[in-house]
Amino acid sequence: MPDIFGIPPQALFGQLLLGLINGAFYALLSLGLAVIFGLLNIINFTHGAQYMMGAFVAWMLLNWLGVGYWWALLIVPVTVGLTGILIERTMLHRLYKLDHLYGLLLTFGIALIIQGVFRNQFGSSGLPYGIPAQLRGGTDLGFMFMPNYRGWVVVVSLVVCLATWFVIEKTKLGSYLRAATENPALVQSFGINVPRMITLTYGFGVGLAAFTGVLAAPIYQVSPLMGADLIIIVFAVVVIGGMGSIMGSILTGFGLGIIEGLTKVFYPEASSTVIFVIMVIVLLIKPAGLFGRAR
Repeated sequence: MPDIFGIPPQALFGQLLLGLINGAFYALLSLGLAVIFGLLNIINFTHGAQYMMGAFVAWMLLNWLGVGYWWALLIVPVTVGLTGILIERTMLHRLYKLDHLYGLLLTFGIALIIQGVFRNQFGSSGLPYGIPAQLRGGTDLGFMFMPNYRGWVVVVSLVVCLATWFVIEKTKLGSYLRAATENPALVQSFGINVPRMITLTYGFGVGLAAFTGVLAAPIYQVSPLMGADLIIIVFAVVVIGGMGSIMGSILTGFGLGIIEGLTKVFYPEASSTVIFVIMVIVLLIKPAGLFGRAR
C-alpha cells in the first residue's frame, strides 16, 4: 500500500489499533464511573485503584493458586465488586445526601490507602502477566499484523459496554435503577429494596473496573501505579461525554482513544495533552458534556 499523507500504512494502522485498545479501556472504565455517578451521584475516585486491584487479583490467582486468565475474568469482578459493596455499605451510603465533594474526598482517600497497601506489599516495579495460550500470536490483515489478544480486548470491551447500556436503558431493571435516582421513596413503595439496589449498582461499577484490570494485565505490567496513571484521563473522558451518560462514556472513550492514536502519528508532541484540550473546548461550548444533561 502507498504511504498515507507521507506515513507508512503499517505505522498509521498500528497507531489506530493502539488507539482502539486505549479507547476500549477508557470506555470500560468511564462506563463504570458513569454508572456509579449517574445512579448514585458519587464521584468514585477509587475507580483507578479498583482497576489496579483487578489486575493484581488476577496475578495472585495465577501465581498463587494456579487459576488462569479465563477463570479470572469471572472471579475477579465478583471478588473486587464485593470489596466495593463493603466500602459502599460501611462508608459511602452515609454521604448520599451531602455535597459531591464529600464523596470525592472520601473515595480519593480510600484510593490512596489501597494504592499504598499494594505498593508496600509488591513494590513499584511492574509484574508480568502472560497472554493466555489461546490468544497468542497474531493475524495478518494484509495492511498490518494484528496481535490476537489486542483484537480480543477491543471486541470484548465493545460487547460488555453495549450490554451494560442495553440493561440500563432498555430493560425493566434499568428503569427501576433510573427511577430510584429520581424518586427513591416512590420506587420503594412498589416493594423494591432501593438501598440494596444502590449497593449492587456500586458493586457492579467496581466489578467493571476490576474486569478492565484483568483485560489490561497481559498488555501492561501489573503495577500499584497503573490505576493512578489512567484515572485522570478517564475522568476527562467522563466529563467530555457527560457525567452519568452511559452511551456518552462508550462513544467518547473509543473516540478519544482513536484521536489520541492519530495524534501520535501526525503530531506526537500533543498526544499526551490532546484529550485535555478537547475537554476544555467541550466544557466551554457545552458545560454538561457532549451527551450530558444539565442538572
